[in-house]
Amino acid sequence: MSVGGLALDPVTKTPIVILRDEGGALNLPIWIGQLEATSMATELEGVKMTRPMTHDLLCVAIEKLGASVERIEVTEIRDGTFFAVIKLKTAGQELTLDARPSDAISLALRTGTPIYVADGVLKATEASRVSQEEPVVLEGERDLSDVSPDEWVDILKNLDPDDFKYKM
Repeated sequence: MSVGGLALDPVTKTPIVILRDEGGALNLPIWIGQLEATSMATELEGVKMTRPMTHDLLCVAIEKLGASVERIEVTEIRDGTFFAVIKLKTAGQELTLDARPSDAISLALRTGTPIYVADGVLKATEASRVSQEEPVVLEGERDLSDVSPDEWVDILKNLDPDDFKYKM
C-alpha cells in the first residue's frame, strides 16, 4: 500500500492517514496524532526542516548503524488500536521493531520502503473499496497533503492540548 493522503475527521478533527492499495481500489483510514500528521505532510510535500525531526533522526540512526528499512507492516488491530512493525536488515539478519503505524509510515515515506497491511486488518476494518476516479479524501474532510508550510504554522499555533489523544 502507499499513502493516498491525509485528511481530518470531520467530527473529532483528528488527522487520518489514508493508505491505498496499488490498484487504487482499497482505502484504509488510520487515525493518527497531529504531530505524526505534520511529520508525514512535511515529507509528502518535500518540506525540509533546518533541524532533523524525530523520524529524520531515526532514519539517520538506522543508516549510521549499518541497517536498512526493508518494509513496514500494519499487523493487527486490537480494541480499535492499530499495531505495526518495522522490518530492518542489518549484517544479513532481519530485525523486527514494534511501532505505532504512524511512526512506521513516516519512516517508510522517508526511506521509500514498501508498506504492507495484513489481510486480517483489512477484513477487521472493512477497508473502503472505491473506484480509481474517487478522491482519497472522504466527504467533509480536509486533505492535509496540500497544506502549505505557512498554514501548518497556523494549525500548530492553534493546537489545544485537549486535541491530543495522548496526554502528558
